[in-house]
Amino acid sequence: MSCRCKLLNIGFGNSIVADRIVAIVNPASAPMKRLREEAKTNSRLIDATQGRRTRSIIVTDSNHVILSAIQAETIAQRLSADLLAKVEEKDPRY
Repeated sequence: MSCRCKLLNIGFGNSIVADRIVAIVNPASAPMKRLREEAKTNSRLIDATQGRRTRSIIVTDSNHVILSAIQAETIAQRLSADLLAKVEEKDPRY
């Protein structure tokens, strides 16, 4: 069995499949707080903060909401580096 899934490190030994990410957002706004509460109510919330302060919220295509203690900008940079590597893999001209 072979999986070509790229895993994205979201901190403290936790990883998610990069292709499933829809959004990476800052948790400070009121809409994001509502999103977090709604996901908790519907059992779609995954807390990967390891007891630390939530610094980013990741929304997946399965409508799960993942909390991370890593800054949203840092996760976005990691994701863009993975995507760039994927493009270079397919077309070496880049």
